[in-house]
Parts: sequence; structure tokens; C-alpha cells
Amino acid sequence: PSSGAPTISAAMVKELRGISGAGMMDCKKALQENDGNVELASEWLRKKGMASADKKSSRIAADGGVGTYIHAGARIGVLVEINCETDFVAKGDAFKGIIADIAMQIAACPSVEFVSTDDVPKEFVEKEKAIEMGKEDLASKPEAIREKMVDGRIAKLLKERALLEQPYIKDNTKTVDEFIKSNIATIGEKISIRRFQRFNLGEGLEKRNEDFAAEVAAQMGK
Repeated sequence: PSSGAPTISAAMVKELRGISGAGMMDCKKALQENDGNVELASEWLRKKGMASADKKSSRIAADGGVGTYIHAGARIGVLVEINCETDFVAKGDAFKGIIADIAMQIAACPSVEFVSTDDVPKEFVEKEKAIEMGKEDLASKPEAIREKMVDGRIAKLLKERALLEQPYIKDNTKTVDEFIKSNIATIGEKISIRRFQRFNLGEGLEKRNEDFAAEVAAQMGK
């Protein structure tokens, strides 16, 4: 977009949303990328696979499948459930490929704990806010500045923990959310990641291993 890009009004976003069916923020971004030109923005959304995807977001996706990914060496494993609307799509190679790709994505993102930022429990957010507010680098800041800085840090943290916000491992020019939306546009059904679990070999056994090492050391010292 040019440096003299026009201000994107709510009316422009509403018009583009009516044409494309894409979400408000996606429409705003499309308009910003295309200097406020609704027609070009609509084409941009189609190329990105965002057009019409949000129209399907209210549908019920109760079919789908559970997929797995086991990393080389069998030290990391992933289980993921992804939903679609019909058994026909669930059995197709394209949908199975999506499940496989998302399972691999989860394996590659050790910091990810939630599907989206909306899934983060309020208790988690409040706990992290309290930790940030107590950090020494903020102690001398005015209260209003501290709160603003903490809000920014928390927003960054939540994005780091949400699967949909991560750069897609096979094309880091798009996020996982954009990858899913592009497939919704291609397949023509709502697709949603419902839940996942990541397994790391030996996770939770560190203390036991340390105790065993200490026990051996003690025996050697006798």
C-alpha cells in the first residue's frame, strides 16, 4: 500500500464484508493492503482464501477425524481432533492432509497450549498479569503505563500460546488460522480444530530422575 493510503472507514469494511463474507479484521487488512479499493481487496481475500470462510463459521461441524503425529525417534507425539461438517469430507484425502499438517505443526510448537486466544482460561490470564505487574523493570513506572505495558506483554504471550496464531510451518507467510480458512474456502465446509494433546517422552519424570541421580551419587560416596 502507498504511504498516502486512505483511512479505512467502517462503511468500507461493511461493504467488503457483505461481498466477501470474510471477517471484519480480515476485510480491514485487505483494504489497507489495497489502498481502500474494495474490488482489489475482494480479489486479495479470495487469493488468501479468506473470502466466504467466515460465512461458514456459524455452521455446526460435528464430523471430522482424530489424527496423530510421531516425531522421528518417537520422543514427541501429538493427538489432534479436527472437525468438519460431513462424513464425505472427513474421509477425503484433502481433509486427512489437513489433520496431518496440523498434528505436525503442534509437534513443532512446544510453547503452544491452546487452540485460540479465546480458549485461554481467565485464571491463567490473571496469574500472568500478576507476575508481569510484579516485575522489577515496571516498578518505577506510573500505574497507567504499567497496566498498558502489561496488557501488551499478555497479548504477546497469548499469541505465543495459541495454535491458530502461529506461522504455518509449510508456508510462514500465513498463520495456521489463515491456512484453515484457505481450506474452508477450497473444501466448502466449516473446518475447526477442536482440541489437541502433545506428549513429550519423560515429561513429568525429571524430579524422579534427579532423585535417582542423587541416590546413586550418595551410594558412590559411601
